[in-house]
Amino acid sequence: MSNRAKIDNLLRNQSMAAVSIDLQKLLRYAESVAQIENVVAVVSDIRNDTSKIYSGRFGAVLGVEKYCNENSIWEKSILDLMTETELEEKFLAELRFFSFLRHIPRNKRANYYLASKLRVTTLSGEPMDILHRMYYIYSEDSDTVCYALCLYGCLTFDFVGKSIIINTLTGTTEELSSEKDSSILSKRERQILKLIDYGKTSMQIADALSISKNTVSRHRQDILAKLQVRNSIEACKIAKAIGIL
Repeated sequence: MSNRAKIDNLLRNQSMAAVSIDLQKLLRYAESVAQIENVVAVVSDIRNDTSKIYSGRFGAVLGVEKYCNENSIWEKSILDLMTETELEEKFLAELRFFSFLRHIPRNKRANYYLASKLRVTTLSGEPMDILHRMYYIYSEDSDTVCYALCLYGCLTFDFVGKSIIINTLTGTTEELSSEKDSSILSKRERQILKLIDYGKTSMQIADALSISKNTVSRHRQDILAKLQVRNSIEACKIAKAIGIL
């Protein structure tokens, strides 16, 4: 399964109950940012599988219209400017960002955004590195990603690696890497989650690892807490998506 399919699956399988976010306010903000910063701003509506694109002057470089609607949360007019390899790296970064936020306290998730360097082919046919900033807009309970706001523009600041997470309150950054992925769960927790994925019961897992059933139960709860999921099925799904299972 491609990285795009993995993150798409995670976003679509969220609980989409009541959405209290003011979409019109978000759209007005995106339009204003596009004009003020000369970027291309994309608002993706997860529930309705649509995107609205507002283009500042930088849109002319990419060949993106000033305003358009797309029948997908994935902005085809921009993604088509990248190679398949570049796209897979982009979606892998978004998977890691989604996972990172899942083990951040709910009331602090809005403090972070993802910044990535992307290589695109411009309207003139020349390769160019651009800056992609992505913000997840959560529901009122901060448990469901309702919308994503993506900003595409000139590479106005550089950083080590391809993608970093930025805390807007403290200014601290965190590089995304496979090492960060694997550190989310301990080696023992990954062992237990793998056995859970095989359909083993807590008693069978205890016997297989020579530990008590109570220890298995404690590890189960720790896994759910770290991945910020409600059950083991969701835990296995997210762990597979980011490649730690």
